Amino acid sequence: MSNKEQNKLPEIFGCNVFNDATMRERLPKETYKALKKTIDEGASLDIKIAEVVANAMKDWAIEKGATHYTHWFQPMTGMTAEKHDSFISPTSDGRVIMEFSGKELIKGESDASSFPSGGLRATFEARGYTAWDCTSPAFLKEDANGMTLYIPTAFCSYTGEALDKKTPLLRSMEAISKQALRILRLFGNNTAKKVITTVGAEQEYFLVDKKLYQKRTDLIFTGRTLFGAMAPKGQEKEDHYYGSIKERIAAFMQELDLELWKLGVPAKTKHNEVAPAQYEIAPIFDTTNVATDHNQLIMDTLKKVADRHGFACLLHEKPFAGVNGSGKHNNWSIATDDGHNLLKPGKTHHENMQFLIFLTAIIRAVDLHADLLRLSAANAGNDHRLGANEAPPAIISIFLGEELTEILEQIEKGQNISAKKREFLEVGVSTLPQMRKDTTDRNRTSPFAFTGNKFEFRMVPSSASISGPNVVINTIVADVLCEIADELEKAEDFNKAVINILRRIIKQHKRIIFNGNGYSKEWVEEAKKRGLPNIKSTVEAIPALISEKAINLFEKHKVFSKTELYSRYEILLEDYINTVKIEAKTMIHISKRQIIPALIKYSTQIAQSISAISNVGDFNTSTQEELLKEITDAMAEFKEKLKILEEALEKAKEIEEDSYKKAKYHYEVVCKSMEQLRKVGDYLETLVDEKIWPMPTYSELLFRI
Repeated sequence: MSNKEQNKLPEIFGCNVFNDATMRERLPKETYKALKKTIDEGASLDIKIAEVVANAMKDWAIEKGATHYTHWFQPMTGMTAEKHDSFISPTSDGRVIMEFSGKELIKGESDASSFPSGGLRATFEARGYTAWDCTSPAFLKEDANGMTLYIPTAFCSYTGEALDKKTPLLRSMEAISKQALRILRLFGNNTAKKVITTVGAEQEYFLVDKKLYQKRTDLIFTGRTLFGAMAPKGQEKEDHYYGSIKERIAAFMQELDLELWKLGVPAKTKHNEVAPAQYEIAPIFDTTNVATDHNQLIMDTLKKVADRHGFACLLHEKPFAGVNGSGKHNNWSIATDDGHNLLKPGKTHHENMQFLIFLTAIIRAVDLHADLLRLSAANAGNDHRLGANEAPPAIISIFLGEELTEILEQIEKGQNISAKKREFLEVGVSTLPQMRKDTTDRNRTSPFAFTGNKFEFRMVPSSASISGPNVVINTIVADVLCEIADELEKAEDFNKAVINILRRIIKQHKRIIFNGNGYSKEWVEEAKKRGLPNIKSTVEAIPALISEKAINLFEKHKVFSKTELYSRYEILLEDYINTVKIEAKTMIHISKRQIIPALIKYSTQIAQSISAISNVGDFNTSTQEELLKEITDAMAEFKEKLKILEEALEKAKEIEEDSYKKAKYHYEVVCKSMEQLRKVGDYLETLVDEKIWPMPTYSELLFRI
C-alpha cells in the first residue's frame, strides 16, 4: 500500500458500499428516514420508497462505472450465487437508457431447479425468488466483468420455502430479538427497540504456490491432499505461529486488506497461524447477517487476491495430514440496539442479575441442544479436524473460567456472591508497565468459550458459511429466553424468581461447564460419565436436524418449517456422499494414472541398475535388491488396496435409495478404504526418487513460498 493510499484510508474504507453515509447523502430526507425505520425496526418497505432508493443506488453505481447489477444470494451449496443483469433498457428510437426500478431492487427471479433443494422443488418446478435484504448494504465489485452492483438478498421458492442460508438467519435474529426484549422489559428496560446478535468470524486459510497447486489433481478437485507423506519438518518447533510474515505473503495480505476495506469489511488482524503456510484474518464484529455476508466476501476475496499473487488459497478444513487444519472462530454476542452488551457484567446488582440470566440461558441452551450445535459445525472436511490436537473435541462443552464458575457455584449453594479482585501481573522486569490480570485465562481447547463479553464457538469449518451455526445459536438461546420470560412474567416475587431460575439452571446444566484440557483422553471419559454426547462424524450428527425436539424448536420460533428441515437433512447427506465419492474417484484417478506409472518407472530403473552392475562383475547389489523388493511388495499392496476402494465405490451404487444408509456406508466403508490406500501410498512416496514421484510433496507445498 502506498503512502498516498494510507493517507486516504478513511476515504477508501467503504468507498464501494451503499452504506448509511452514502444513503444519508443521496436519499431525500423522508426516504432515508423510512428506509432506516425498515432497517432498524423491521417496518414494511413501501414500493414508492424502494423506487427512490433504487434510482439513487443506480445513479451511485453508474457514477462509479457499474454497468450491471446482481441479486447476490447464498443457496444451500454453502457458497454464493449471482446472475448479472445490465442497467440498459431499449428505447423506441433504437437507443438505450440506464434504468433500475424499485421492483427490480426488491425482487428478482432465478432458476431454482439447479440449486440444492432436498426435494422442495422438482426439476420442472424452476421458479425461485430473490428478495432484497436491506439490512445488509449493497456494494460494488470490480473484476474482469467490470464494475457490478451487488444487492444482498434472500432466496426462496415459488411456494415460499427458504432455499438459502440467509432467510433462516434473518428469522432466527428476529426470534432472539423478540424473546430477549421480553427479558429486558421484565428488568425495567423500556427503551431498547431491538436486540441484535453480533459476530466476528476469524478465518483461517492456507496459501500454496499456484504452479505447485496446478500439479496436484487432489487439491484441484477436492481442496485437500489425498496423498502426501509428512515433510521432515512440520510445526514441531512452533516457529511459524505469529512469526515474521514473508514479503510475498505480506504483499498479498496488503492487497487483501485494501480490497476488503473498499467493500466495507473491517479486516483488523492478520498473522501466521500454527501450521506452515497457514494464516488467519479476523474482522471487527458486526450484526450477524452482515458479518455472514462479510465472511463470504472474505473467502471470495482471499481466492481472487491469492490468484493475482501466484498463490492458491485453500479453505479446506484439513488440506494437509499431520499438521493443523483450518477453522473459523465464531465470536458471538448479544446486545441492545443502543449498544449495551448483554454478556457484559454490570456495575449494579440489578445489572448483574440480568447478565446472569442471559449467561445461564446460553448454558441451558447449549446443554439441551449440544447435538444441533455439533451438527452446525459438521461437514466431511471437519471430520478430519475435530478432536485432533489442534481443534476443539467433538464433545460440546462450555468454558467459563474460574471466576464465573465460582460465582455460579455460590448461587447454586445459596451463598453471597463475591468475585475475586483483579491482581497485577508480576513479570519480574522493573522497566515493564504493571498490567492487571484478566479475570480468567483463555482456553483454546474449548469448543464454546466465554471470552469476556462474548462466546467463541471454535468448531465452525473454515470452508463453510457461518450462517448455520448462528441460526442454531440464535434459535436455541431464543427458546430458553422464552421459557424464562414465561416464568418471570407470572412471578409474584420477581427477584426471588430470578434466583430460583438461576439455581435450577446451574444445578441441571453444570455438567456442560468444563474449564480443563479438552484435548485430553481423561476429558473424553469424564464427558461420558457426565452424559455429554460425543458425536464423532458428520453422518452421526445429521439426524439431529429432524428429531422431534428440533422440529418443535424451529417451528415454534418460525425459523424452519418441518418441510424445510427435512430438505436440509437430505441436502447435508447428499453433500457428504458426493464429497466422499469425488475424493474416492480422485484417489483412484491419481493412483492409476500417476502413482502406479511412477512406481513402475522407478522399479524398472532399479532392476536395470541391478542387471547392469551384475553384468559388469560380481558386485554387491543387496541394497538395490532390498529396495526393489520393498517397492514391489508395497506396489502389490497398493494395488490390492486400490481394488478394495474401487469395489467399495461400486457397491455403494447398489444401496437402496436411503440417503442416510448411503452416507453411513461412505463414512464406514469408502472412507476407511481411502485411508488404507493412502497409508500405503504415503509410504511409497518415502521410497521413490522425488524427481520421479508424480506430484509436488509436502516439503514443496508447505515450505517453498
